[in-house]
Amino acid sequence: MRRDWISRAVPGVGVARSYKKAWLKPDLVAGAALSAALVPAGMAYAEASGLPAVNGLYASVVPMIFYALFGPSRVVIVGPDSSLAPMIAAAILPLAGRDPEQAVPMAGVLAILIGAFLFAGRLFNLGFVTGLLSKPIRVGYLNGIALAVTVSQLPRLLGIDSSGDSLVDRLGSLAGAVLSGGINPVALAVGAGSLAVIVAGRFLPWKVPSVLIAVAGSIAVVAAMGLAGQLPIVGALPQGLPNPSLGGIGMDDVLSLLGPAAGIALIAFADTSTLSKSLAARRGLRVNGNEEMGALGIANIATGLLSGFPVSGSSSRTPIVLDAGGKSPLSGVVAALLVVLFMILIPGITAFLPTATLAAVVIVAAASLVDVKTLIRLVRMSRMETLLLVVTFLGVAFVGVLEGIVVAIGLSLVAFVRRAWDPYRTELASVDGIPGFHDLDRHPEGKRVEGLVIARFDAPLFFANGEVFADHIRSLVDGAPWPVKWVLVAAEPITGLDTTALEEVVQLDDELAREGISLVFAEMKGPIKDRLVRFGASSRFSADHFYPTVHNAVRAYREATGMD
Repeated sequence: MRRDWISRAVPGVGVARSYKKAWLKPDLVAGAALSAALVPAGMAYAEASGLPAVNGLYASVVPMIFYALFGPSRVVIVGPDSSLAPMIAAAILPLAGRDPEQAVPMAGVLAILIGAFLFAGRLFNLGFVTGLLSKPIRVGYLNGIALAVTVSQLPRLLGIDSSGDSLVDRLGSLAGAVLSGGINPVALAVGAGSLAVIVAGRFLPWKVPSVLIAVAGSIAVVAAMGLAGQLPIVGALPQGLPNPSLGGIGMDDVLSLLGPAAGIALIAFADTSTLSKSLAARRGLRVNGNEEMGALGIANIATGLLSGFPVSGSSSRTPIVLDAGGKSPLSGVVAALLVVLFMILIPGITAFLPTATLAAVVIVAAASLVDVKTLIRLVRMSRMETLLLVVTFLGVAFVGVLEGIVVAIGLSLVAFVRRAWDPYRTELASVDGIPGFHDLDRHPEGKRVEGLVIARFDAPLFFANGEVFADHIRSLVDGAPWPVKWVLVAAEPITGLDTTALEEVVQLDDELAREGISLVFAEMKGPIKDRLVRFGASSRFSADHFYPTVHNAVRAYREATGMD
């Protein structure tokens, strides 16, 4: 029993106990392949986040080890990601005054806060909150991120200085530098060559990461041709392992980072959860969202304490492990250890690494986020969801990443309320040859029962639509071809009821009663009946107001009116 508890709390222990010897070779191969991508990607995403390149290595190593212990997925790789980079930069750089030395502790605190939010979400079973990010919002957010990231990296690719906090300012600054002839031709040549190698490598049959080829090639070219003084370079990395660097942070800084931390936590968990669940589904497995939230929280807290920055599941590096045949979290641990060896033995090799090459790495990763197919499909299917996607894209790209997401979530909630406020509603009737009662709008040949109105309202009843429900009933009664004796509500779609809506129903019942019309319900769910009792309406709507099916209610009406 104790062993089971430990395995549930620390899934990595359970994997270790059931580890198969046949997994060792593919895990070692996958770990080696992954490490080749971790070094350039980690440094690139660190610089895109406004941080020193070495912190990207710290953020690549620490989270993977902790996720291997606590993560519910066997093959998800957790680390820096292009989708988080602009949000991290937007959160920490204004507070740090764009000083990399001050930005590092800011990023660490941000990661710790994100981890705390995620771990608290795990304790309170809040894994469902990713439902706030609908498909249109996620696609719009990713497309906006892709544009923002690409624009932020173009100055590095071109070897020019560019300033500005917003996308418009950056584009203006970039255009000015280009028009004034400020492009560094050496940086542009190296950056464009790196882009070409990375993109072309994706179409080659071998599995060596094209990013590694581009990075190694650019280092070799710069060193061999003596170009280090002619273009911006990363410089030699400090030798050694990650260590705490949270000095100089005040409570005001922590409070300022709370809002961004909550937003980034939501995005990071949504990305990781989606990736984890899709991979588990391929293997016929299931991943608990709350466990995923807790594991990602622990990974972020750990990396924040050890000079890292916020991380999430990586959709670009996880496939490397899968393609190499990785079977367990050991592949991530192996990759982390190889990166540690790199930091200890040969960190000086980056003395010849051009920043233009790292910009190319980030740009290619950002391009992979673009999803045009979903936009085209939504344009054909739903104007409202297309609007949500476009607004999210424009907000993220031109207003700000976090602000754009907040606006998009707000619009999504408004759209939900609007749909619930104005749901589909109709009248039911019998149709020859088809059992049951059916929508008159779709079956105009349907036959009504004289003196009976059968109404359906496809939404929960709450403060915003109680009056809409009552008006629907009134319109059916007023439009009936004969005096109405009963109004029967087919209540199965009604999944909720609040006190404001109940008042509307009670008022409607009074109005109908004054006209000699009975208001009854069929197929009402038990929890809704319980609410009627709790709200004190059970004396008004007694048991003879409810029927198990519409058919039973119609038969009761016929018997009560002597129609049978």
